[in-house]
Amino acid sequence: MAEMIVKSKVKEAIKAIDPEMRVNPEFYEALEAEIKTLVEKAVKRAKDEGKKTLYPRHV
Repeated sequence: MAEMIVKSKVKEAIKAIDPEMRVNPEFYEALEAEIKTLVEKAVKRAKDEGKKTLYPRHV
């Protein structure tokens, strides 16, 4: 699966919350893994409903 996050955008969002917060590179790996898991679960929920389109309710 391709990378799903844009590190610069994540860092930008973090800085908007707390300008002093720094990001360890391993954070991006953990975040990527969580997002992949979330997407996989959403796909399973959609398939369980017989859908081929993801909707907000699948998250």
